[in-house]
Amino acid sequence: MTNAITHRRYGNTLAEWIRQIPAELPADAVGLWQIIPEAREDFGLEGEDLTRCVKQALLALVAAGAKPVRSGKATGHHWIAQTHYGSDAEEVVGNIIAEWRGWGMGDPTVGGLWFALPELFG
Repeated sequence: MTNAITHRRYGNTLAEWIRQIPAELPADAVGLWQIIPEAREDFGLEGEDLTRCVKQALLALVAAGAKPVRSGKATGHHWIAQTHYGSDAEEVVGNIIAEWRGWGMGDPTVGGLWFALPELFG
């Protein structure tokens, strides 16, 4: 995977796109369903290149303070933290990647895993 790959619609590089992903966090959570299809469709990534890109994107979200969450619909909470992925960034991201690989590396649904800042779900 090369960071010189550019977005098919916007022209920004893969590295720029990954750096921009956490910018949405102060306003809203970022869903895995947003990251994977865009990396696949707009950057043309598949296989190990796609996996490396997703890993970098998730590490950027975690570095920005985001935690994995799922919808708290019908629980009285907007988001519910998913602490079973681990505690440090590499462990969390590694477990999420392993889970994604386990279900065939397909595109996640909107109802799947998201990343949110603790102030949005705490």
